[in-house]
Amino acid sequence: VQLQASGGGLVQAGGSLRLSCAASGRTFSSYAMGWFRQAPGKEREFVAAITSSGGNTYYADSVKGRFTISRDNAKNTVYLQMNSLKPEDTAVYYCSADKRLAGIITTIGLYEYWGQGTQVTVSS
Repeated sequence: VQLQASGGGLVQAGGSLRLSCAASGRTFSSYAMGWFRQAPGKEREFVAAITSSGGNTYYADSVKGRFTISRDNAKNTVYLQMNSLKPEDTAVYYCSADKRLAGIITTIGLYEYWGQGTQVTVSS
């Protein structure tokens, strides 16, 4: 599967953005999906994950209550709605996919496919 992330940009603190990740192929509904981010000089970190059906989600503590992951299997797309953005949310955001494991996946090394990343910059 190929993943194309979009929706990043520059926003003021307190603002919102919605990221999208469009997937190719006809088996999108078989893939667990995730969002990760990488700030300059830091390691890539987990942000949010969703099961293949969309029935379960999981978030990093740093974004819980502010970010929402969702998916539309009919559109082969996963979303990350980001509200109440903070300067520390500034990073390149990556979407990821895997169908080898059931359930929520939070570990970078367990995802087989990655998108190219989209830059999110939050100004103070």
